[in-house]
Order: sequence, then C-alpha cells, then structure tokens
Amino acid sequence: MSSSEQRRRQLAREKFERQQKRREEARLRTRRITAIVAASVAVVAVVGVSAFVVAGKDDGKKNDAAASQSPEPTPSESESKAPAPPMTIDKKASYTMSLGTSQGDIAFTMDAAKTPQTANSFKALADKGYFDGTKCHRLTTQGIFVLQCGDPKGDGTGGPGYNIPDENLTALGKAGADGAVTFPAGTVAMANTGQPGTGGSQFFLVYKDTKLPPTYTPFGKLDKASLKAVEKVGAAGVEGGAGDGAPKLAVEIKKATVKKV
Repeated sequence: MSSSEQRRRQLAREKFERQQKRREEARLRTRRITAIVAASVAVVAVVGVSAFVVAGKDDGKKNDAAASQSPEPTPSESESKAPAPPMTIDKKASYTMSLGTSQGDIAFTMDAAKTPQTANSFKALADKGYFDGTKCHRLTTQGIFVLQCGDPKGDGTGGPGYNIPDENLTALGKAGADGAVTFPAGTVAMANTGQPGTGGSQFFLVYKDTKLPPTYTPFGKLDKASLKAVEKVGAAGVEGGAGDGAPKLAVEIKKATVKKV
C-alpha cells in the first residue's frame, strides 16, 4: 500500500474519532444544561407547589434524555438512568438479527458466547420494536467504509437510555503501530462516544475492510447477500457527494427481529 493511501486512511480514522468526540461533548453540554434547568426548577419550587409540579414533569423528561446520552452519568443522574435489560438469552447460542429495510433484507449472526450483553440488548430492543421505522443515518465512503444505524433520532445522538459494556475487543487481533486493527467487510460493530462502556443502540455495518482502533465491540457478521445490499448503498455514496453523511440511498429499517439460530 502506498504511503499516500496510508496517510489518507489515517486522516479518515482521525476524522471519525473527532466526530465521536464531538458527539460526546454535545452530550455533556446537554447534561450541564439539564443540571442548570433542574436548579432553576428547585428555586421555582420554593415559590409555589403548583409551579413545581408543572416544571418538575418537564425537568424529569429532560433528565431522562440527558441520562440516555451521557457516557458516564454522575451519581445524581445514575438513579434516573434506565437499567440494561435483564439477561434472557442463551449465552451458548447464536442469534440472527434480521432487518427488513427499504434497500432489501439485511441479516447478521451474533455469537452470544462472545458478546452476551450486546446480543441480549439487541434482542430486547428488537422484541419491543425499538428499531422499527428508524433510518441508517450515516454512511462513510472515504478511508473508512461503514453504514451506521440504530439511532431512533436519526442524528447520531439517540439511544435506549442505558449503556452496555464493551465486549470481544481482542477478537480482531492486536493493534498495529497506527493503533488500529482491520474490521473486515461484513463485520457488525457497536458505535460509541469514544469512551469505554458507552455502547447503546447504534451500530455500524462494515462494507469494505476498514481500519479503526479496537475500541468498538464487534458482535455480528453479515451474510453474503446482506453484505452485497450494504455494498450497494456504499457505492451510491453520500448525499451531496461528501465522504461522510446521510446515504444517498435512504435505508429505513421497517422491521427488526432477533431469533435464536
């Protein structure tokens, strides 16, 4: 590989990491604003009970939203942060997640023995229709090659209100001198804020070998037909011709199901 190509890929990885960092900073800003709002509500509460009740309901919603976006909740937030779903899957089994999308069916297999928390969370979310009607909001076509999905907001900031731990991080081998490992085409991995243990519901589908730091949980493998479907989306490019943004071929998840193999 030429040095210019290596440099281009390195810059793409750095851009990806900066974007993840900016998302985390946005979440932290939201948390700080929420704390200010909460303090204001407490002052209003001294004036009158009726004002506190109205503002309190509003504030509770904002706290929930902030907690769902916070990578590391403070002690005051941890009580309102939703717990991860209880473990109900068979940790010795494999599961298939099937996505009926506007660009065809996409399916991948999850090995519960290697990523039990991730597989369990995805089954719980799929069972309650969490992914239904959501869009894959992000496509990258330069340096790294992924289609990112799983955000109910569609802007990269949404999540289920809880975090799951990182798993299986050594599966793709030891990082090289550039600090990266190769995520082979067909890999399905968790997105995060750039901090440990901040996975939620967002995930990305790798449609071409991609080098990234080994900090993203690899938990699934696309079948051949599904990889082709994602490759088609990648080949169509990003809206406006950029290298990172909404895919030109819109991908809406109409129905998501998880079943034991």
